[in-house]
Amino acid sequence: MLKSMVLDNRSASSPEPGTSPASAPSSAPGHAERVAALRAQLAAQPADIPIRLAKRTSNLFRSRARRSAPGLDTSALTHVLDVDPVARTADVEGMVTYERLVDATLPHGLMPMVVPQLKTITVGGAVTGLGIESSSFRNGMPHESVLEAEILTGDGDVVLARPDNEHADLFFGFPNSYGTLGYALRLRIELEPVKPYVRLRHVRYTDPGTYFTELARVCAEGTADFIDGTVFGPDELYLTLGTFTGEAPRLSDYTWLDVYYTSIRRHDIDYLHTRDYLWRWDTDWFWCSRALGVQHRPVRWLLGPRLLRSDVYWKVVSFDRRYDVSNRVYRLLGRPRREAVVQDVEIPVGSAAEFLGFLHSEVPLSPVWICPVRQRHPDRQWPLYELDPHTLYVNFGFWGTVPERKGHGPSAHNRCVEEKVAELGGRKSLYSESFYDERTFWRLYNGTTYERLKRRYDPKGRLLDLYAKCVGAE
Repeated sequence: MLKSMVLDNRSASSPEPGTSPASAPSSAPGHAERVAALRAQLAAQPADIPIRLAKRTSNLFRSRARRSAPGLDTSALTHVLDVDPVARTADVEGMVTYERLVDATLPHGLMPMVVPQLKTITVGGAVTGLGIESSSFRNGMPHESVLEAEILTGDGDVVLARPDNEHADLFFGFPNSYGTLGYALRLRIELEPVKPYVRLRHVRYTDPGTYFTELARVCAEGTADFIDGTVFGPDELYLTLGTFTGEAPRLSDYTWLDVYYTSIRRHDIDYLHTRDYLWRWDTDWFWCSRALGVQHRPVRWLLGPRLLRSDVYWKVVSFDRRYDVSNRVYRLLGRPRREAVVQDVEIPVGSAAEFLGFLHSEVPLSPVWICPVRQRHPDRQWPLYELDPHTLYVNFGFWGTVPERKGHGPSAHNRCVEEKVAELGGRKSLYSESFYDERTFWRLYNGTTYERLKRRYDPKGRLLDLYAKCVGAE
């Protein structure tokens, strides 16, 4: 009965197994027309107003200035143009969500090399703004499986960027540029084969040093297909090892009534459909749905799977942040204001235990997500987000609010995090709020290379610059 009420494991719009879109991307019906329409929009934008995307939803967590112009409407660029099961590639338009892409590739027994955790993250967004998941210890980040990118630049040109052509500088400089060098119109990405199910093994550790040593070992060993972790406290750390399998003795379902992250403490071994594994974090936005009161079983019954989604929660949180609702309530109750700390950072594995200790003492949020990442191609460099290609990094994801520090500014915890990350030789994602001064920012994010790219691909400054967008909240 319950199974029949839960959303089916395949989207109703997914192609049947064994079928493939009829047209190759170069002749895909409508793509050229959609690109031409977007270029016409750009040409019609006022020359004295920075160009922005007209998006109703987002997965960004930083304040943005109110728009005085309508912006570019890219909502038509949501097509999966081609899935080639022989070459193991997909051609997609920039605004295709990973949910739609996964629904198109799974019937062919394939998936993207890295599938970010939330269904409505777009492929273009993950490439220009970075992304990560439990396959990142072997496949790196989403931009590392891009073969070519068709990009609309700030001056209105459409260029095809590949790692070996005249636009190779843009190909390598596009990741972490957040739409300030151009917008992805079409991307050709690599895919990898999957099996129907994923077997999960949750292993508990009580010592951070041992935990990260073991994390490095299993990543080097390479016998798991997926590796991530969940830290509930200083002495309660779980490593989750996922392995593809063709058979499953039983299946769990975390798409509605049950909550995935709480199962980590209860089950040593678990099995999920591959699609359900890829979206295991989306149903409850990792654990952030807890703050919205929807982890109670009766509430979940009433809401149903359709509303238990990260994009629904994001709208609620966006409204709260825009109007400062929570802090208004805290003030009425006589409680201190709270600072939002929503961050993802990469720390070299050798310093991971130290950083976790810092979090527990200075930014008391729990749980914390752990995800190992290593650059896929050691001979490549992505200049706007440079990692040591020979080092395993640990992504720490920590999201929530903490009481503001008395006598400090409203961003004290976030600034403290930025300082610690820099001290340990790490990197901080720019999808959330940043507080660097301009000199420090350009030192960390390769201002010299960025300026050169900006002069070539946006010579008139039609697009915002990276610092203005990510720190200045323009």
